[in-house]
Amino acid sequence: MKKPISSSDKIVIFGAGLVGTLLGILLAKRGFKIEIHEKRPDLRHKIYSSLRSINLALSHRGWRSLALAGLEEKVKEMAIPMPGRVIHDTQGIEKYFAYGKDGQAIYSVSRSRLNCLLLDEAENLPNLKIYFESKVEKFAFDKSVAYVADVEGLRQRIEADAFIGSDGAFSAMRYEMMREDRFYYEQHYIEHGYKEFTIHPGKDGKWALNPNGLHIWPRKSFMMIALPNQDFTFTATLFFPFEGEKSFKKIQNPDQIKSLFSDEFPDFMEIVPDYVQQYHQHPDASLVTIRCAPWNNKNFLLIGDAAHAVVPFYGQGMISGFEDCRLLMEKLDNNPKSWSELFADFYSFRNKDADAIAELALDNFIEMRDLVASPDFQLEKRIEKEIVEAGVADWIPLYTMVTFTDLPYSEARKRGLEQAIILRQIRESSNWSSLSDAEFRLKVLEKWNTMQFRTPEGIS
Repeated sequence: MKKPISSSDKIVIFGAGLVGTLLGILLAKRGFKIEIHEKRPDLRHKIYSSLRSINLALSHRGWRSLALAGLEEKVKEMAIPMPGRVIHDTQGIEKYFAYGKDGQAIYSVSRSRLNCLLLDEAENLPNLKIYFESKVEKFAFDKSVAYVADVEGLRQRIEADAFIGSDGAFSAMRYEMMREDRFYYEQHYIEHGYKEFTIHPGKDGKWALNPNGLHIWPRKSFMMIALPNQDFTFTATLFFPFEGEKSFKKIQNPDQIKSLFSDEFPDFMEIVPDYVQQYHQHPDASLVTIRCAPWNNKNFLLIGDAAHAVVPFYGQGMISGFEDCRLLMEKLDNNPKSWSELFADFYSFRNKDADAIAELALDNFIEMRDLVASPDFQLEKRIEKEIVEAGVADWIPLYTMVTFTDLPYSEARKRGLEQAIILRQIRESSNWSSLSDAEFRLKVLEKWNTMQFRTPEGIS
């Protein structure tokens, strides 16, 4: 008979990153005895030269999880609201597009600062202990045992009531699960990598760009983005192909770099005079999507990137991991009989949404690098804006569903695909040029009321 869950149970988490530490806090606050084992040194005391991080964009789902841990207000103190996108064309002209209604924003936050805050909060809990430089080496799923080793190679046997792998895209727990029968695993690297730049403060010591937006330089096959930091810098990220005519492999010497930036990012050159040096000094990194199934094996569970790593183009990587934590707590609070039952139920409930956000993130890369600069895309967004403001048929834009609601990712994707077809039908149904705002609004509503929209069967 499976051992029922008890408040005195010991839970071991592998990985003291954002998701693992938040999960540890949530479980510890429910009275469980928590151990977190992290293979790296404590990041609060050591800077990793190899540590690369795209700035994080916090949104509704993430805030809900932080609020559940009582940390929402503390995190807001280190976050900068970004209520819209700022699009930069090749001439340096900027256009601003709000993400949603007044008051809706995503928030730029430093990954390392957020992780340090979570670690501090975790260590303040008497029933939570973090072990750094403690590397997991082996699991025995049938015996509910794990083996870890310290920096000197001394191995320790750990018994616990439950084990949770939150050790990232290259999870040691998942690697062990891959040895089990009928375990599915897939990883897909996109053809693009990324390289980070720092935009230093302007001459007045303030931000060199508008801090109230996520800046995007869309260039069809590649793009640059920039998010603000509280020290008046921006973290900019170039998403660029590894190979091809314009690629990391091809663009290497100073003349090639200068030519690329003068053609594609002339306004960026003006605010980042050392862009050539930064291009050489900052490493490029790959981007991977990981899917696996199942996430559970008896009383062992994968969560966050260990279960479903996604590319960063919807800003939902950390967010989906935080939402994992909240949803797991909700299922735990519904009194499952055992950890194995809880973990199996969580996987069967959550995996379709993990698959959906993986697809949405890949789709949004195409939108950000290419479509946002397209006249057809901008026209459809304008049409959608009129539909939303008219309160038509409970219409919610896809970005709003993903970023500002709790709607399951799979449902948001399904509705988004249906709505995209309708927007295209309306756009193609008429000539929209030379209309005043009032005429444009009336025509949108007229087309909505008179057209028969057909959605292909099988959309999911």
